[in-house]
Amino acid sequence: MTRPVVGIIGNASVVRENYHVHAAGTMNIEAIAHVADCVPLVVPADPAFMSTEELMEACDGFLLTGGRANVHPSEYGEEETPAHGTFDRGRDGVTLPLVRACISHGQPVFGVCRGFQEVNVAMGGSLYPEIRDLPGRMNHRMPPDGTIEEKFALRHEVRFTPGGPFARLMGAEAVMTNTLHGQGIKKPGPRVVIDGIAPDGTPEATYIEGAPGFSLAVQWHPEYNAANDPVSRKLFTAFGDAVRAFAAGRHAADSSAVRRLA
Repeated sequence: MTRPVVGIIGNASVVRENYHVHAAGTMNIEAIAHVADCVPLVVPADPAFMSTEELMEACDGFLLTGGRANVHPSEYGEEETPAHGTFDRGRDGVTLPLVRACISHGQPVFGVCRGFQEVNVAMGGSLYPEIRDLPGRMNHRMPPDGTIEEKFALRHEVRFTPGGPFARLMGAEAVMTNTLHGQGIKKPGPRVVIDGIAPDGTPEATYIEGAPGFSLAVQWHPEYNAANDPVSRKLFTAFGDAVRAFAAGRHAADSSAVRRLA
């Protein structure tokens, strides 16, 4: 049996100053292929290339990756300021309607870093442009110097709601995570449940209340060392299981339709 397909939302960038590409980090691809055990398919971050319906038909689930560009504040009713950083309007145009459609149809979606923020905005929430500027908050940004191992090193605890989805999945009420983000949740969307927080109160883990499918999102980067880190492995394994279940249900429905037509 072929493995189900996970669409990995890419980021637009420019190579050597004038060659435009849509790409996803190898860590994301490895986590989907080797830990979630699904076929990774990088999705260009521009709605000019495909519709939400076409994406959902082509893929069984979606990984919303991190990225340097931020969700444009107009998507949550605020004015653009220098503190909001750079933007990728093409990616906004792909991910925000995709999240809403996946939640509605029960199609698995897993948000990571920017993806965590996209889920909140798509569901009616808002963002702070710079967490480290808030009173009492720590600097959650990636260290500017050092090796990849140093930049992605575990840096703070995330504490989960006792008995919540993350605590049940992890078998623990607190885990250590890395942190490489500047923005964070200001106001959660009406159905966005904050299920994990950092020591300074920053939301780090969410799910969608009443979602018929997998809807977990995390503000850290579990794709790093996903095969060996126990927290990351549990997240990607659970996501892969959800994608397989969705794909099996889809194929069963298709087979039933074919039998009715026969």
